[in-house]
Amino acid sequence: MKRKNIIFYFSDQQRWDTVNERVTPNLMKLAEEGTLFENNFTCQPVCGPARACLQSGMYATQVECYWNGIALPRDITPLARYFNNAGYQTAYIGKWHLASDRYPGIGVHCEKTAIPKDRQGEYQYWRAADCLEFTSHGYNGYVFDGDGNQIDFKGYRADCINDFALEYLDRRDTEKPFFMFISQLEPHHQNDHNTIEGYKETVEQFKNYPIPDDLSFLKGNYKKEYPDYISAINRLDYNVGRLVDKLKELGIYDDTIIIYTSDHGAHFKTRNPEYKRSCHESASRTPLIIKGGGFEAGRIEKRLSSLIDLPPTMLSMAGIDIPENYIGVDLTKQINAPDKKRDCVFMQISESQCGRAIRTDRFKYAVRDLSPVGYAHHSSKVYFEDYLYDLQNDPIEKHNLVKNPKYGKIRQELKYLLLEQMKNAGEEPPVILPAIFVRRK
Repeated sequence: MKRKNIIFYFSDQQRWDTVNERVTPNLMKLAEEGTLFENNFTCQPVCGPARACLQSGMYATQVECYWNGIALPRDITPLARYFNNAGYQTAYIGKWHLASDRYPGIGVHCEKTAIPKDRQGEYQYWRAADCLEFTSHGYNGYVFDGDGNQIDFKGYRADCINDFALEYLDRRDTEKPFFMFISQLEPHHQNDHNTIEGYKETVEQFKNYPIPDDLSFLKGNYKKEYPDYISAINRLDYNVGRLVDKLKELGIYDDTIIIYTSDHGAHFKTRNPEYKRSCHESASRTPLIIKGGGFEAGRIEKRLSSLIDLPPTMLSMAGIDIPENYIGVDLTKQINAPDKKRDCVFMQISESQCGRAIRTDRFKYAVRDLSPVGYAHHSSKVYFEDYLYDLQNDPIEKHNLVKNPKYGKIRQELKYLLLEQMKNAGEEPPVILPAIFVRRK
């Protein structure tokens, strides 16, 4: 049987509810030819840790990449190696965010410079920067090839990153299957400008785009930033369309599996002082579309799924044995077991706090330790209950029920479910104590 090509198309900081006919018509077409997952969640709402999960198949704490300044360890088997060993060509394009050790005065710092060969995750073809938001802006910038040569680009960043992907499709060996990872920065905010940079020609048309209900009752910067945010996503969609057209031009569209998702969502400074690092729906729930690989056309999958599920799923679709240390669920098996229900998905939180959370079909339950920041340690011996939301009755997470005595039994059930997930992630069983405060947001 001819092995399928696999393209993993990765946006940055994209909310799950931004996929619709107005904003993302090309993604909607892709969903019509594949499966749209309505309840997909990140396993770590921070850029680097989320990427570490994808490249390792394990939780961020298991590979010690629990915040943005920790490089992917060289003693693990990266995802690309499995594809390389199976005869696939492998390519990585865009944002990497797994090469720099940001310890003052020590470690490897390549936020603006070329990434050493041994920190490229063993991808054969390379057009990337460790911190793309440091080497570029919404318009213009540079990446590096695998030998460390700087490659400048001019134009809207999402267009240019997509151009590198199209270029690879023309340069690849047509006799072998390929695995290509496209990691866009949009719609992530531009760090040094402290703003989101949409596509200039379309920002105005989204000026009055509706603000999601889960943001509208909170203070934040969404009124200013949302038009640019939606504009950037719309331009990503345009580029997905360009990619599909190229695959069809080359006659390989039907032989190519396409996966589209994001590392985390965005709450626009409503739940903490920035955009992510929270397990509220706004920051943790992301889009997921899979076209091909046995995923039924036009299907809407309502069962829970996680970013951590995608490494084993990709290997399975390529006919590669899934390593025993991979944590996630092979979604090809879940999709063909309609009666099998998943209890929950598990999330780790770092940087803004050291915390953990689970999301069931109905509830969101989260705990945190009392340290002011989550940089110092990847886990804690003692957590306090932080928030509990009944999503059936409160989908916008407006009412924290963590101190409500009516939910005492439910809290206990969720606590033990969370402890099971923490154990599965290799964590030592902590003590979880009742809430001592309720967050205002």
